[in-house]
This record gives sequence, structure tokens and C-alpha cells, in this order.
Amino acid sequence: MDAEIRAAIVEHWTASEQGDVEREHAIYADDAILDYPQSGERFRGRAKIQAQRGGHPAERHFTIRRIQGGGGLWVSECVITYDGVPTRTVSIMEFDGGLVTHETQYFADPFPAAPSRAALAEPIPAG
Repeated sequence: MDAEIRAAIVEHWTASEQGDVEREHAIYADDAILDYPQSGERFRGRAKIQAQRGGHPAERHFTIRRIQGGGGLWVSECVITYDGVPTRTVSIMEFDGGLVTHETQYFADPFPAAPSRAALAEPIPAG
């Protein structure tokens, strides 16, 4: 089952990149919940999840960095580029019966590195 879920997640992000909202949301159960903790929003039901994403005004591109998981819990790390500005995201998906029942998605905008860490750090490669 893990191979099927992994393939479904890849298909989800691929459909997101291609702008195919029907394929993008085929992964969700009808009564799925999507949480955006940073904005305090909860979207209940596949129809609402699809409607809020389908109405996004920005040009978006999706790059999968990694997908890890097993059983009913999977995590995707992606870069979503909105109108040319990259944002790293982490998506935690809970599955039941091969469909997402609950997703929590976190967005991390870039911020300047602290000068005090300059001697300790190296840049992360783009992409």
C-alpha cells in the first residue's frame, strides 16, 4: 500500500504543477480536512479544499524536494513558487483507505540569515 500512496502523492503534486485541479484533488476523501495553522484556517471537505486552491490568483509552480512516510502518515517537502517567489512548504497528510483524511500544510517564507551564524553555515543550494 505504501507504494500506491507514494505514487498518489507524486500524482497530486504533478497535477498541482500542471494546474489540473480535478487530478490534484482526487487524493482527498470527500470529508477531508485541510489546516493552515499559520493563518488559522480550516477547510472542511474536498469541494472546499479544491475551491480555495482552484481560485488562487498567482502563477504557481511546484517542486518536490522529498516525500517520506509509511502506513497512514506521509510528509512532503516542496517548494511552491508563487509569481516567481519561492516558498518552502511541508505538508503532513494522514491517509485512510488510500485517501487523505487530514492534511496540515506549513509555509516558510525566506528570511535573512543571522550574521552571528555566518562562520558556521553554508548556503542551501537553490531548488
